[in-house]
Amino acid sequence: MFDARELDSCAGAGIGSFIQVGGRNTMSKGMEGGVSRRSFLKGAGVAAAAVAGSAALAGCASGSTGAASGDWLPKSWDYECDLLVIGYGGAGMWASLIGADECGQEVIVLEKAPVEGGGNSRINNGEWTIVEESDKERFKKYIKAFTHGKTPEPMIDAWVNECVRNTEYADKYGMTYEVSEVALAGAIPEYYFLDDNAYEGSCKLSSVDGFGMLSFRELDAQREKLGVQVLFDCHDERLIQNPETKEIVGAYTMIGSEEKTVKARKGVIMTTGGFEFNEDLKNAYLKCYPFKFEGWQFNTGDGIKMVEDVGAKLWHMDMAISMYSMWTRDPENDFSILYFMPANSYFNVNRLGKRYVNENNMGSPHNGWHTLLSFDDSIDDFDRIPSWGIFDQTCFDAGKLSTSQGDFFECGNFASDLPDEIRAWNGWSQDNKAELEKGWILKGDTIEELGKKIKEFDHWMDVDALKATFDEYQAFCEAKKDARFDRSEKTLEKLDDGPYYAISIYPGSCSTLGGPMKNEHGQVLDPAENPIPRLYAAGCFGNFQSHSYGITGGNNAENQVWGRISARHAAGLEPWDAK
Repeated sequence: MFDARELDSCAGAGIGSFIQVGGRNTMSKGMEGGVSRRSFLKGAGVAAAAVAGSAALAGCASGSTGAASGDWLPKSWDYECDLLVIGYGGAGMWASLIGADECGQEVIVLEKAPVEGGGNSRINNGEWTIVEESDKERFKKYIKAFTHGKTPEPMIDAWVNECVRNTEYADKYGMTYEVSEVALAGAIPEYYFLDDNAYEGSCKLSSVDGFGMLSFRELDAQREKLGVQVLFDCHDERLIQNPETKEIVGAYTMIGSEEKTVKARKGVIMTTGGFEFNEDLKNAYLKCYPFKFEGWQFNTGDGIKMVEDVGAKLWHMDMAISMYSMWTRDPENDFSILYFMPANSYFNVNRLGKRYVNENNMGSPHNGWHTLLSFDDSIDDFDRIPSWGIFDQTCFDAGKLSTSQGDFFECGNFASDLPDEIRAWNGWSQDNKAELEKGWILKGDTIEELGKKIKEFDHWMDVDALKATFDEYQAFCEAKKDARFDRSEKTLEKLDDGPYYAISIYPGSCSTLGGPMKNEHGQVLDPAENPIPRLYAAGCFGNFQSHSYGITGGNNAENQVWGRISARHAAGLEPWDAK
């Protein structure tokens, strides 16, 4: 399939030249150091700026470059392609589809997971942003407003202009969705009220009954039809860079226990996702810590070191799309879990045993973690990380605290759609008892006993203060008035006579957003903000949103927009090994 509107920009790309599964994917051994080295020598006089300068060209505009030979170049290639995509989540999916189908390139995808892949976009609720042509300029103003000028205007223009085509491409690839003006999570858009409510209704959303799992299956089937090869169990990648021209010409990757070389004749598109499961990176870059996530367990920030090693500038490393969630405190199940109280007989406290918020107004599903950003100099730390949800037997018996397989909202790292090799767990029990036995839920016959168990985990817990908070909350319920935080009378319900329970609450749920800085063509930039030739990024690996996460459905739209833009631009380059 080919979109006629891209015919001019992708002319000469050679439709149908993508790699077929089981087809040619290795160079003959007779080419060892041959064509590639000679072509590099032939093009040695061409400066790296030839590719960098191509950033000024739109779509698949062509350019050329060369580089000198050297020992840095592998003696042979195990695989070769035009476009190498590293990471098979939503962004990698879109980059591979557009590269192979629309621009007719040979594409190989490297995926860390042992099977299937899919990333966070596979296990989220599947919503993606829809901007209509008539709202383009208003939505551009909205992005400029909520990012506070931190996202360059050329990127805003490029994003919105491409986002307008999201439904066109969804229809082209047979995605199932409905256009909705109501979000499963958050407002549309998140900060619609800015500039005197100027942006209400400036975008819409897709509504996908099967969530991200359905979208992944539909698009993965399209990828398979195109014959784009995905190599699994790929890890410890290193980009191969020409030391003179700074071009990225391919990558080393471990596949299982064997190192392989992959030649990328035109470009490498990095779609490795976030660093949700890398404690060192989270501690170094996020605005607070600990920060726990419930998503794709293979997102360990591998791409960060890869791009740093070739001279990339990082941006938005303190950004995350997250609310608050329950952390298991279990080394064997080290992830957070979406939770909800099944009854109203509960309250939340900070590390010192004190309430700090109306529990029914903890912030949006996209940015609720901001509620936990409170630094207390008296403990030299964040006093709301962790917080604790305190509840009674009535609440415990009223229903389960989280979602299970088979529920309406079955999406996440426990979904039954996931193969055993990549499913983190099997979802919440029906009666909360399995989680109690695992220690994910703490129990005490009295509030004081519960407080002591919390203190065993966090020494800052003040048991006396917790008891005083309990007594005060009970009095508020009797008076039908929350004198501290104005919680609605309808939700003020006294806790019973015990026993009592607690879960730990941390910032985190979805994904980090930081990564390499890029331009309006998806090209990764160096510290001087010049493109690193033939290197691109898309998705949550360097999300363009800044200051806060403000675009409802924006994570999936980020995959669509920059996956398509990056693939087109890279496809328009001349191969670095052209004779």
